[in-house]
Amino acid sequence: MNLLYFAWVRQKVGKSEETLELPDGVSTVRALAQHLSMLGPGYAEAFADPGRLRTAVNQEHATFDTTIGPDDEVAFFPPVTGG
Repeated sequence: MNLLYFAWVRQKVGKSEETLELPDGVSTVRALAQHLSMLGPGYAEAFADPGRLRTAVNQEHATFDTTIGPDDEVAFFPPVTGG
């Protein structure tokens, strides 16, 4: 699985992307975020409040209840505002 991090999420985890083998039992974006939050202090801070994050799966906006698989690309980013 390919993970992408944008804006302050990237700053907290210290990288813009990484490849991760999908852990057993992780089948939704929410479960993935919970798993990532256990990988270290930066991850814990970035994923502490999912309400502050948006996500995309395979370059399409998704919810935290979206099902994911081992070949998916999952992106995490802050809400975007426009004017």
